[in-house]
Amino acid sequence: MKEKPETEFLKRIDLFSSLSDDELRDISTRMTIKKFKKNQTILYEEDTNKYMYVIFDGEVKAVQTTADGKEIILAMHGTGDFFGEISLLDGKTIPARVVAMKDSIIAIISKRDFYFLLGYNKVAIKMSQILCSRLRESWSKVQMLNFNNASQRVKMLLIMLSDKYGSKSDGGTILNIKLTHQDIAEMSGMTRETVTRVIDKLQKGGEIEVLSNRFIRLTPDFCREFKHYPWNSHE
Repeated sequence: MKEKPETEFLKRIDLFSSLSDDELRDISTRMTIKKFKKNQTILYEEDTNKYMYVIFDGEVKAVQTTADGKEIILAMHGTGDFFGEISLLDGKTIPARVVAMKDSIIAIISKRDFYFLLGYNKVAIKMSQILCSRLRESWSKVQMLNFNNASQRVKMLLIMLSDKYGSKSDGGTILNIKLTHQDIAEMSGMTRETVTRVIDKLQKGGEIEVLSNRFIRLTPDFCREFKHYPWNSHE
């Protein structure tokens, strides 16, 4: 019997990777699949205690707007990631909205079906592991934001991103995610102009290279500088 497309997607998602085909088919019937265009809002603040979302394909960002209108990126999620689960667990909303960074395919799961999923012991354990990893990332981000030096802050952010998006190449580690200077500014709490100056300086110094597809390559020396930090798994 030919598998449903949703079941094929689920097989490639870490949260569900240990489940049987029958279990995956059951879960697929409890999802609503929706497509979102780039820059479209997927999740509004007032909806954050109603649904969980699984990214079948695409990239999203959780954005918080400050009192003066400045946007801060709290988190970024890509294909295979999920979000919205925290509000379902504690019943509270989160002061952030989630926006598609590119055209994305998202599976939406209701609160009732979310708790059904947690009935699978393997899913509950995997989700706990992923949430612990995210908590450690949050601690690292706090450490990064405590640095007053703009260059050090950008460097540390790139190293943190390399743990999730990095892949080894002959010339170092490539960040397989397209980042604008504005994206980096919103993640590091600095202005776009400051980020542009820092990125230009790092390129001229041969520490990083911005590739034609807008991916960033970190040199081996660049990565070794931050080898002792706990979030860095790259040499």
